[in-house]
Amino acid sequence: MAAAILSRALLFALMLLCRDYGAASLELLELRVPAHVPLGTRAHLSCRWQLGPTDVLYSVKWYKDGREFFRHVPREAEPRRKFPLPGVDVEDSSHNGANVTLYPAVLETGGRYRCEVSGERPLFPTVSDHADMVIVALPDHGPTITGSRLRYQIGDRVQVNCTSGRSRPATRLAWYVNGEPAPSTAQLTPTHQVFDDGLEVTSLALDFKVKPKHFRKGDLKLKCLATIATVYWRSNEESVQGERLKGYARSRELSEGASRADRVQAAGKSLSAPLTLASSPLVLCLVNTLIHNTILYI
Repeated sequence: MAAAILSRALLFALMLLCRDYGAASLELLELRVPAHVPLGTRAHLSCRWQLGPTDVLYSVKWYKDGREFFRHVPREAEPRRKFPLPGVDVEDSSHNGANVTLYPAVLETGGRYRCEVSGERPLFPTVSDHADMVIVALPDHGPTITGSRLRYQIGDRVQVNCTSGRSRPATRLAWYVNGEPAPSTAQLTPTHQVFDDGLEVTSLALDFKVKPKHFRKGDLKLKCLATIATVYWRSNEESVQGERLKGYARSRELSEGASRADRVQAAGKSLSAPLTLASSPLVLCLVNTLIHNTILYI
């Protein structure tokens, strides 16, 4: 009795070891699922695995949100099969089921995708991994800037707004001033408007006071950048002119004139013998001429 129990325990332990070895022998190397797919484009999914020395491939299965939509079982009469699932339809697949291409995406195509690979009996080792896919509805136009003026003066307040086109997910907006990211204090909290079809419009306001540094390189340039992950990148830029404050040029000219007068006056004061009426050569010449003419007349 004791020997039988011991033999069963050893057999069970051996089965566990074999199971662990089998599971470790099959390895899932890589799963590729595009994180963002534009609406109306094809998504390509890829799953790579490595079998152990004694493993034989039993099946490759693809799931979306926990529901199977494609499988590849080499030993079946129909090795590859598709299963109906809203928004998911396999257009093409590789001979071993490792790569599948879906028909042009609709909004329902988005979700969590999982690849599951299994080995043959008796242990049926199985490995799997998952990744999320978001379907992107791209805006039909770039960001729009409103509220800007043709000209600004030092001290004026810039209050402009940037509005994205309708998209899903929401577009991310960012402001740039003269090519540099606008300070966070100048950008207000973005607002979102959601429509019945699930699309969204994002708005972001920019508010700051014009300073001399904004015109050091010429006109003031305001740019709004709209992005959606790595699949959408559009911008709109406006260039506005700067005006000097009233009286600024005139006061500068007056100050320059006063400076020149000061320099002339300072130069005159630096002479060692100031000129007087009696010591002027011209005055002495006139006096001598007048005396000479008087003598001749007499």
